[in-house]
Amino acid sequence: MLLLFDLDGVVLDTESLYYEFWHAQGKQFLPGDPDFALRIKGQSLPQIFAENFGGDKRVEAAITRNLRIYEERMTYRYFAGVPALLATLRSRGVPTAIVTSSTRDKMARIYAAMPEFAGYFSRIFTAESVTRSKPAPDCYLHAAEAMGFAPKDCIVFEDSINGCLSGRAAGMTGVGVATTLPAEHLAPYSDTLGSTLAAFDFSPYLA
Repeated sequence: MLLLFDLDGVVLDTESLYYEFWHAQGKQFLPGDPDFALRIKGQSLPQIFAENFGGDKRVEAAITRNLRIYEERMTYRYFAGVPALLATLRSRGVPTAIVTSSTRDKMARIYAAMPEFAGYFSRIFTAESVTRSKPAPDCYLHAAEAMGFAPKDCIVFEDSINGCLSGRAAGMTGVGVATTLPAEHLAPYSDTLGSTLAAFDFSPYLA
């Protein structure tokens, strides 16, 4: 079984910081859309631009600059219990991967702040891996194919509705991780739920 993890809001406790950022950008550039920050959760930057700003390069450049500065100042931290869980999965030979809408540049900052991070996973797939981001299934299908697994043999762990929809569209088992949205919001799009990643029962995969 291949375990596929979203990054922000599942492994790293950073999603609330991104909500603050995107809420501020929405107030500035899309004041008529109060749900903007929630609606785009889990999407890549190119998709956010394509679906919301009509090719306005001035706005795209401003948001890209703001995001770069914001991420450079961010503090990256794991959810409680996650490092121990990932270390156990790795030591038992369980195949795992990060499948994120974040870019390689953002991941480079994480590797600098957390030198051990990449060693927890078999592979890490970023936004550059596919053209269409979540909720399209492409990122999860690409990860499964690259690692030699059929979709039915994959489990997706996601905290956003877009992410859950992506995993479901890929034909994979979905675990909704209720760290940034209430469990009842994720339930219609998930096969099972967990309050955090560390609260999920991984014992079936450790035999």
